[in-house]
Amino acid sequence: MTDTARARKLADRIRVVVAETLQRRIKDPRLGYVTITDTRVTGDLREATVFYTVYGDDEERAASAAALESAKGVLRSEVGRQTGVRFTPSLAFVADALPDNARTIEDLLSKARAADEEVRKTATDAQYAGDADPYRKPAEDDEFDDDGTDDGTGTETGTGSQAATGTGAAEGSGRPAGGAKDEDGPSPA
Repeated sequence: MTDTARARKLADRIRVVVAETLQRRIKDPRLGYVTITDTRVTGDLREATVFYTVYGDDEERAASAAALESAKGVLRSEVGRQTGVRFTPSLAFVADALPDNARTIEDLLSKARAADEEVRKTATDAQYAGDADPYRKPAEDDEFDDDGTDDGTGTETGTGSQAATGTGAAEGSGRPAGGAKDEDGPSPA
C-alpha cells in the first residue's frame, strides 16, 4: 500500500527540481518561457506527470514541447540525483490546459457582464405594463346606502311594516313587541 503523503511530497520536490533545472542547466534555444504548474506521481512512485504552460503563441508552444522532450533524460537524472529515491520516476510532460480554460471562462464572464448591463439598461428605461401598484386595495365599505336599502353586504335593514312599526317580532307569543318581558305576567286581552 502506498503513502499518498509521500507521493505528494515527491511530486512537489520533482516540480521544484524540474523548474530549477530548466532555468539553470537547459540552454536549448527552442525553450520559451516555460512555467511548471503541477506535478503528479503515481501510487507506486514510478511515473511522474509534469504539467507546464508556455507564454507565447502556438509555434513557441510546439518548440518548447520539443525542447522538453529532448531534455527529458537530463531532467530525469537530475530528479534522481536530488530526490534520493530508490527508483527514479519516468517523466512525462503535458501542456497544462489551465490558461486556455481560464481564457474561456473569462470570455464567458465578459459576455455575461455585457448581457447583465443590457438588461440593466432595459430595466431603467422600462415602464410598468399595467398599474404602477398592481396589488388590490380593499374597497371602502359603506354599511348603509343613503336610502336605507340593502347594500349587498348581507345585513338587511328592511323597509317593511315590521321594521317601521317595531311589531311582528312577538306575534302570537303573548309578549309585547320589542322583546321586552312583561313583569306582571300575561297581559289581559
